Amino acid sequence: MSEPRRIERQSLQNLIQQVDRQPPGERSPDTVPTGFASLDRLLGGGVRRRDLIVLGGDVGAGKSALALAIAIRAAGAGFPVVVLSGEMDEDRLLERALALEGKVQIDELRSATLSEERRAAVGAAALRIRDLPLTLLPLTERQFDEALEPAWSRHPALVVVDYLQLLPPPAARLTRDEDASEALRSLKAVALARQTACLVVAQLPGFRADREDPRPTLDDFGALGSVKQHADVILSLYREEMYNPGGGVEGATELLVAKNRNGPTGFVDLYFYAHWLRFEDMLDPG
Repeated sequence: MSEPRRIERQSLQNLIQQVDRQPPGERSPDTVPTGFASLDRLLGGGVRRRDLIVLGGDVGAGKSALALAIAIRAAGAGFPVVVLSGEMDEDRLLERALALEGKVQIDELRSATLSEERRAAVGAAALRIRDLPLTLLPLTERQFDEALEPAWSRHPALVVVDYLQLLPPPAARLTRDEDASEALRSLKAVALARQTACLVVAQLPGFRADREDPRPTLDDFGALGSVKQHADVILSLYREEMYNPGGGVEGATELLVAKNRNGPTGFVDLYFYAHWLRFEDMLDPG
């Protein structure tokens, strides 16, 4: 019985030493910034290694665009990041990243109709992205462990999975909700074992746009309640213009922090440039 107590005392001592070494106002070593200043402040500096973060929203709200933006900004801060996409291969992901970072439309990239100014912006964005510790991979394997395996050789601080319902479950279940629930439990276990932050994009099977308040709720995530149970942070995107055209500010977005295991909940104001697939912090643009 004495051995566990010694381990606990050592863990506590290590934590106190870490706090003592940390300069005032500086984020802890296990924290990965999202690059959106308002969100980072609400989350105590950013997302944390060993945490599972779930990002949800209605179809077309910009979930994948925001997840990719967080990946790029975290990598820009020097943290190794791996993005696993079930919808796009590396070329399509790079195309999105160039549009996002270069502030151009994807159609302009595809049709080569860029002005000289925008061509220069894309070139500069390409140079920035090339030098980032960012890896973009397709989510193509049929087994859970095999799907995630390519990420680990990069020793990522952050893994982004886009999206939950396309991630193969660790074991075959009977329903899609059971598959998603099992995948979430396993993602949380992987985040703990690999000491990485895991951000997973999720659809909202319980969402109804015709209700009085269409802001996403925790119950909208479905997955047999596993999102509420296993996620450390739950983020939801809400763009009023999708439900009240002309009645709100075009592009205005609320990023709701519906659950935060280690801190407060609330929301931050973002702005979405739909033609660039780009989000900006309303209070502190990046």
